[in-house]
Amino acid sequence: MSGTSSGNGLLHLNDVEAGLSKDNADLDHHLDPDAGTSDPFDIAHTKNASPETLKRWRQAALVLNASRRFRYTLDLKKEEEKEQRKRMIRAHAQVIRAALLFKLAGENQIVSGAPVASPSAGDDYKIGLEQLASMTRDHKLSALEQYGGVKGLSGLLRTNLEKGIDEDEADLLNRRNAFGSNTYPRKKGRSFWMFLWEAWQDLTLIILIIAAAVSLGLGIKTEGLKEGWYDGGSIFFAVFLVILVTATSDYRQSLQFQNLNEEKRNIQLEVVRGGRTVKVSIYDLVVGDLVPLKIGDQVPADGVLIAGHSLAIDESSMTGESKIVHKNQNDPFLMSGCKVADGFGTMLVTGVGINTEWGLLMASISEDTGEETPLQVRLNGVATFIGVVGLSVAVSVLAILLARYFTGNTEDPNGATQFIKGRTKFDDAFNDVVKIFTIAVTIVVVAVPEGLPLAVTLTLAYSMRKMMADKALVRRLSACETMGSATTICSDKTGTLTLNEMTVVEAFVGKKKINPPAESSQLHLSVVSLLSEGVAQSTTGNVFVSKDGDDVEISGSPTEKAILSWAIELGMKFDAIRSESTILHVFPFNSEKKRGGVALRRSDAEVHIHWKGAAEIVLAACSGYLDSNGCLQSMNEDKEFFEAAIDEMAANCLRCIALAYRLCEQEKVPSNEESFDDWVLPEDNLVLLAIVGIKDPCRPGVKDAVKICTDAGVKVRMVTGDNIQTAQAIALECGILSSAQDVTEPTIIEGRVFRALTEKEREQVARKIMVMGRSSPNDKLLLVQALRKGGDVVAVTGDGTNDAPALHEADIGLSMGIQGTEVAKESSDIVILDDNFASVVKVVRWGRSVYANIQKFIQFQLTVNVAALVINVVAAISTGDVPLNSVQLLWVNLIMDTLGALALATEPPTDNLMHRSPVGRREPLITNIMWRNLLIQALYQVTVLLVLNFRGMTILQLEDDGNREHAYKVKNSLIFNAFVMCQIFNEFNARKPEEINCFKGVTKNYLFMGIIGFTFILQIIIIEFLGKFTSTVRLDWQLWLVSLGIGIISWPLAIVGKLIPVPKTPVASYIIKPFQQCKRSRDA
Repeated sequence: MSGTSSGNGLLHLNDVEAGLSKDNADLDHHLDPDAGTSDPFDIAHTKNASPETLKRWRQAALVLNASRRFRYTLDLKKEEEKEQRKRMIRAHAQVIRAALLFKLAGENQIVSGAPVASPSAGDDYKIGLEQLASMTRDHKLSALEQYGGVKGLSGLLRTNLEKGIDEDEADLLNRRNAFGSNTYPRKKGRSFWMFLWEAWQDLTLIILIIAAAVSLGLGIKTEGLKEGWYDGGSIFFAVFLVILVTATSDYRQSLQFQNLNEEKRNIQLEVVRGGRTVKVSIYDLVVGDLVPLKIGDQVPADGVLIAGHSLAIDESSMTGESKIVHKNQNDPFLMSGCKVADGFGTMLVTGVGINTEWGLLMASISEDTGEETPLQVRLNGVATFIGVVGLSVAVSVLAILLARYFTGNTEDPNGATQFIKGRTKFDDAFNDVVKIFTIAVTIVVVAVPEGLPLAVTLTLAYSMRKMMADKALVRRLSACETMGSATTICSDKTGTLTLNEMTVVEAFVGKKKINPPAESSQLHLSVVSLLSEGVAQSTTGNVFVSKDGDDVEISGSPTEKAILSWAIELGMKFDAIRSESTILHVFPFNSEKKRGGVALRRSDAEVHIHWKGAAEIVLAACSGYLDSNGCLQSMNEDKEFFEAAIDEMAANCLRCIALAYRLCEQEKVPSNEESFDDWVLPEDNLVLLAIVGIKDPCRPGVKDAVKICTDAGVKVRMVTGDNIQTAQAIALECGILSSAQDVTEPTIIEGRVFRALTEKEREQVARKIMVMGRSSPNDKLLLVQALRKGGDVVAVTGDGTNDAPALHEADIGLSMGIQGTEVAKESSDIVILDDNFASVVKVVRWGRSVYANIQKFIQFQLTVNVAALVINVVAAISTGDVPLNSVQLLWVNLIMDTLGALALATEPPTDNLMHRSPVGRREPLITNIMWRNLLIQALYQVTVLLVLNFRGMTILQLEDDGNREHAYKVKNSLIFNAFVMCQIFNEFNARKPEEINCFKGVTKNYLFMGIIGFTFILQIIIIEFLGKFTSTVRLDWQLWLVSLGIGIISWPLAIVGKLIPVPKTPVASYIIKPFQQCKRSRDA
């Protein structure tokens, strides 16, 4: 979440040096801008942080249990080993695969997909697994030719190259049995026992276990087995309870992360089966499937290219070389895991799962999903500081107690001196020293907030699970919290702000407006023929017509589907037209040029070049147009008419697409296949065929979502490749532009204008931009860079391959789950599963909730820390004894650490979060409001409990009790009980640090209520039935009422405290200034 400074305004000096919140910008000139670099916990971005930076904060953190603390952070050593492993697999894939298969077969993990010998005549397929794997792995073109090329190979695999395989379950099962499934064995997640093992690795718990063992031995020796095991046994039990609760909490988190990771890996892709394009999971892919590939797709399995145009593959993920490889009939082999960099094509799957190098790679490396977040790093800084203070206090308490004990200043409950030199037995003295030592160690357990950084992971795990229900899949943990700091969202238009349900509602052919737009009777047959030819051959979509002709299924992008539907209504016979001409060359649609083209040879040997794209761009390349009667007219006089028609459609929120064509002279067409790759399709002297207006309505609720963002201080900007007028109309409809008066440059700007500015000008203009039309992906990247330089925390949506740089550059990259390419998704931090802008707003709410929940937990935990430490230290110094013993402190630690984190870190987001301004990047973790709240509560608890400690015997009228030891235990039991009650009631206060009503919505949070109930019931059991273990006695109902009364007072006290105003300037700034001045004078 936002901030990346080291802590909380008071705990680390560099917090303010790094920069304050916007409210405190006036202080910035007092601070040394370079000072922050000396703080290892000040990391601006964990998203792109260097390994050296990540190592620094780990080494600087005070950690009692490294295996637990760093469990969810990136394992730098493993990451290095993974890269080495990748290189080794590329070099020795064959050997490693054989060894892995042998190992898995031995473990009975592989049943299907085992290597087989060449098939016998009775086999279903006339080619074996090893033959296929060998051909694809070694790129053996000669072997492919022996099988009769792609056509012959498809016959061996019983695949129809046009219709694919059948959607028959029996056939799919046969293929999996013969060639394996598209899965690979993964290392099993850690078991619950591993988490138990990790939980007890805590240094302080190990010391306590040793101390408990010594205490147990001495107790049994001196008091006998029946009575002597209580002291040591109770510490054992308390430590075991801490370990068990900690391990259970961690294990549940781990399962949540496993489920989310599984969701990330489950890519949905299109395959052709039974002549239809269907979506299946990547795991359901089988050998023999036909897979259409387009820009941004991940190659889902090994295969060979059937047909393609300008297909370029980025093989860097497999070869390690950043080199784009062009695929054609001379190099048709495709490797799983690679990305489509350009063009499109169709592949025949020849290898899946463990039988591909990618599957082998995935099975051989352990996937480390660990990753630190800025907040996690800051909290490690906080925990380290508190830990150092706590350690110092514990050492001081140990020294004071030992000094008082050996100087004879410590008395037992009956008033007798505990240690008299020369008279006290060694065993008794040793036992007393062990108890003193145990108390000091327990203070360290309470003082070092091990659970503080882990609370981030807990709240993130909870938030990520809930965000899935809100249609957001978190790929990178840090984005979940950084979203709470977002000050601007640069959103796409199509599919995000609009429904992405497109239909052609207007059409101009020549100067005639066709009404309705698909009324073919108003058009000459030659015009319909050319339009049908252009639409059918220049699409990456597909049309499936059922045998009876009634059922028509159209696949492709929403724009493609809209144009195909319109052409079918005009009378286009998709399959017939595609069979009547041959595609020579394709220029795939390009987001930079905003158009795509195709060259085809008709049956009469004529070569037609069809172009389709942004209306005004295609129109600019036209020198003539066909009127509705099929006559060619000159464009010179009528260009203004078409420009006005485009503007009118755009003003009505329509996306304008133009279709044009031209003839190409035979001598200009390349004569051989190799020359086609370098052939640039002619794009001048085009003949305009039609301009269509496509309606894509705004999403319901998008206007409200934009308003919520605006009220929350998050500026929404629209960045679209569409016409500037269309963008303007949609922006007004969505509420991004409030009125037509806003429509002036640079509020609304074209990408080419912004691109032409200098870097300095772009920074100045960027903050004013609300709408950018006709933008290229590079314009989006430039806008993100300019906004970030201006201090904004930028979230960006993107769906195309070319959006990847902007998604990577942004503070939070949001890719689209439906329209987004795999390249865009991999470059993003969060995938918006329903492509809806309202889901983006929900992510902002969750981001703010993460930060707010952590702050609640910090306030609660520090209150307990301060109160417990002060009470024990003051009592130790003054009386040589402590009112809260080891077992009691361990129980308090459990309440404030694991249970407290569960209760407070899982609070759902509230509407109030969206009425605040974004959290400043370097805003102190502990705000002045939090300092006020925790100091009031801690001061109250310390005062009341110390009064009870020193005057309790008198106040409770226990001085007359004949059994002084019992009276002493009653007093200490009340102190312990009242202290726990204070924490239970204060947990309610921590829910709403700023609001008067801390009970709002509490009954809806079942986990919170459950933990409060569990804590309260367990406290009753401890006091009433487990006195032997906790050194307490049963309390009568009057003392229970006193305990509850002391706890309840914290509620009205919190209400009164919240009425006390606090300064806006963080406390830290007052503390920092003297240090800052001292540093400057020293450096001068």
